[in-house]
Amino acid sequence: MGKTLLIIEDEALLGDELSRYFNRQGYRVELATTIKQARHKLLIQKLEPLVVISDMNLPDGNGLDLLAEVRALPGVAEWLFLTAYGSVPESVRALQLGAYDFLEKPCDLERLDLVVASAQRSALAQRRLQQQHSVQTQCYSIDAFIGSSHQAQQTRSMLNRLSKVSFSSLIISGETGTGKGLAAKILHHSSPRSDAPFVALNCAALPHDLLESELFGHEAGAFTGAKKSRRGLFEQADGGTLFLDEIGEMPLELQSKLLTAIEGQTVRRLGSEVETEIDIQIIAASNCNFAQQVSDGQFRSDLYHRLGLFELKLPSLRERKEDLQELVPAAIKEFNLKAKRKVSKIPPQAWQQLNHHNWPGNVRELRNAIERCVLFAEDECLPTQWLQLEMPQIPMNAGSEKSLIIPLDGSMDLDAMERHIIQTVLQRCSNNTTAAARMLGTSREKLRYRQQKHGL
Repeated sequence: MGKTLLIIEDEALLGDELSRYFNRQGYRVELATTIKQARHKLLIQKLEPLVVISDMNLPDGNGLDLLAEVRALPGVAEWLFLTAYGSVPESVRALQLGAYDFLEKPCDLERLDLVVASAQRSALAQRRLQQQHSVQTQCYSIDAFIGSSHQAQQTRSMLNRLSKVSFSSLIISGETGTGKGLAAKILHHSSPRSDAPFVALNCAALPHDLLESELFGHEAGAFTGAKKSRRGLFEQADGGTLFLDEIGEMPLELQSKLLTAIEGQTVRRLGSEVETEIDIQIIAASNCNFAQQVSDGQFRSDLYHRLGLFELKLPSLRERKEDLQELVPAAIKEFNLKAKRKVSKIPPQAWQQLNHHNWPGNVRELRNAIERCVLFAEDECLPTQWLQLEMPQIPMNAGSEKSLIIPLDGSMDLDAMERHIIQTVLQRCSNNTTAAARMLGTSREKLRYRQQKHGL
């Protein structure tokens, strides 16, 4: 509707004057002289004005009652009230209902113009937020977890059930690349908390000494470099969802403080003596075996049992290869839009490779392969050579579990060698990243970076 302005005014002279004035300012003006006409425009004609200028008392009703009736409608934005008989109770009620301003007649047109312009900016900002929320809700609906396999259907069914209940905490487990972040966003955007923030943190991406400040915030002077106060992620997610990815990498001493915050629904910033109440739901994710970590003393059992009110285990891609028939075209469509390509044909050789591959990196690895192919596509056919899924069979040294043979005949480049070494060590360590990093003589953070780089 553009810059649409609805004026609700029963005084003919004032209504005409306001209409002419705002027409000259570039607004499309709609005029109603009764509550019935205004209701018809808003509810029947589906008018979506940026700003409504309404008289308080009209022949057939009160403007405040109309606002109370339509304020939940999408597209109806800021309301300004003009009245010659304003009272304190009416002013209070107008503001409680969300009115932008309350002005007494007669009102100077220039002043009214400034207030309307300010209300218009506020309305546009609200609409942008509504549109963004609508797009996110569509992107992260239950159907965003693609697949017709039994495993995919079970996962969607569980996501649907969980989105309808109010849970305080939940664990999403599964191999790396199975879509734990996607599942967390689906749960948030399909729940009653969808209007509130979704805040995510990868616990493996930050040094341990910064993780506490990131989660709980800090006051100015709490530590060297803390020049001003900062809200932590708990406070930023208030009313919504806090997603803690790779929670298995969180140090034990911080796990204790996390448990206290979840139990009490309160947080205390570093350097503060004041506790802040919060209302959030926690979604924790990890590709580690929690039971094994608890047994090894790497994860607190009380925190595990507190988080594990529900546990959603996502299937690996090799368990549901039939879903490739839907996942591949969906990924091609997505990357076509991003790269401005027109790939529409998948040759049989490509399907053969896709179905034959074991997908150790799961859906993330698949998406990387498809994106690479789309980027290098020269026509509508998916270029099979850029899938790069065929790995040569590397003979292992049967005499030692600590060695492997890498060919130096040019059949593997450096990236392929690095990928194979990491993949082999992870398999020998039962996908325990900490043990694999120790065997390779590197840190967990560096190893995880290389895992993501190679889709492992």
